[in-house]
Amino acid sequence: MKIFNQKLFFLFLGFGMLVSVSSCVEDDDFDAPQFEQTPPSIEGNIVSLSVLEGVLAQNDNGPFTFENSNDVVEAYVISNDESGNFFRELIIQDKPENPTYGIAVQVDLNPLFTKFDFGRKVYIKLDGLSVGQREGNEPRLGIADGIDIARIPESFVDDIILRDTLVANVIPAQRQLSDLTFSDVNTYVELTDIQFSKIYFSENSSATYASETGDSFDGERILESCLSSNELIFSTSTFADFKGISLPPGSGSLKGVLTRDFFGEFFTFYINSPEDVDMTGERCDPLIFSCGLADSPAASEFINVDFEDQNINSPVSIPGWTNYIEAGSEAWEAFVDNGTNQSLGISARVGSFNSGDDSTISWLITPEIPVDANSKITLEFKTSNSFSDASIMEVLYSVNWDGTEEGISSAEWGVIDDAEIVANSVRFEDWVSSGLVDMSCFEGSGHIAFRYTGSGAQSEDGTYELDDIFINVE
Repeated sequence: MKIFNQKLFFLFLGFGMLVSVSSCVEDDDFDAPQFEQTPPSIEGNIVSLSVLEGVLAQNDNGPFTFENSNDVVEAYVISNDESGNFFRELIIQDKPENPTYGIAVQVDLNPLFTKFDFGRKVYIKLDGLSVGQREGNEPRLGIADGIDIARIPESFVDDIILRDTLVANVIPAQRQLSDLTFSDVNTYVELTDIQFSKIYFSENSSATYASETGDSFDGERILESCLSSNELIFSTSTFADFKGISLPPGSGSLKGVLTRDFFGEFFTFYINSPEDVDMTGERCDPLIFSCGLADSPAASEFINVDFEDQNINSPVSIPGWTNYIEAGSEAWEAFVDNGTNQSLGISARVGSFNSGDDSTISWLITPEIPVDANSKITLEFKTSNSFSDASIMEVLYSVNWDGTEEGISSAEWGVIDDAEIVANSVRFEDWVSSGLVDMSCFEGSGHIAFRYTGSGAQSEDGTYELDDIFINVE
């Protein structure tokens, strides 16, 4: 009987273990680990995260390693890797509202959200860590690896990053695309009055966040402003669990983290989850004016501007024309190429490179074009660039501008779609013809505007040149 009882005991024990193992294998859910709900004991000087900005500035953007430091920075988590759009990286900012500084902490731990959830207050011991900012990229905190910043090893995370009991209500800073500056990098931002470019949508389908052919590592999509010509790269990891969801076709807003691309050349934007996207409004695509190209110019000359009568290095001043600076300090001015362009004599140019302006928008607007009074209207001009980079030049038309500088920004301007403008890839000494643009089908008399928009980043702003503007009527 004793032998039987032993056998029976081990039989039930084995069965119980089998059931337990089976349950673990089949159940994909897991419970978040339970953490001690008491504030951490902080030994050292608690300092603001923004002190890292000064350290970087004093050390030519690093990397700088803290040695024998007793400082501990306090910050708030604004990234969430639960959906897979962030990986082994903790984005933190100095305050839950109106932050002044943010940084990307490199952490060799996955996932992070179970312990360092969105809004969680954390303390980070600086001793032994390094801070760096390579080639204009966003600032990073971690372990020095040559000129790069590597991840904090998992075995050191609990000792270096201390989790507070406070989970703050993080309030995003609302921004237009035209407002973004480097100080917004690694902070929680709500972009307003935006939409995804219409190139991602057709009558029966729309592109996904990051599941299209050619998406590698990240799917990159163009966000555009409804209030300006500014654009922004929106990035989604191809490992994100929402990569296959279709992009929202409307306009609205979204919340997330502003970053820089790997080479520090332009802004990018990442969301924590599709729940942070609210784009249910009507699209705000600009008006398009398009009649195609004409076979020949209209019979009578109405405008012939070659800028030869303008004062070099002074703002363009032509009777009946408007030369207006909406933002920044750069107007359209007359210049002589001095051999940099194929010689056209005096031309007009505008550019914000080295201007120091956070934003540049400059307009050069014609007198009213009498479309209503004529059956044929043609437009032709030439453009060139001196490395336009990320700046933009557009040719626009409005039938409701009131003729005042104050009314420029409130008027409705549409794109003259058939006019070709020089591309950044064209050699700087070449001039490009717009083609003979037919304006005959435009609905109403109005004004043509040559509008320049700078990128807002000094190293990316460029210059456009304009010459030989001909408008004929008959």
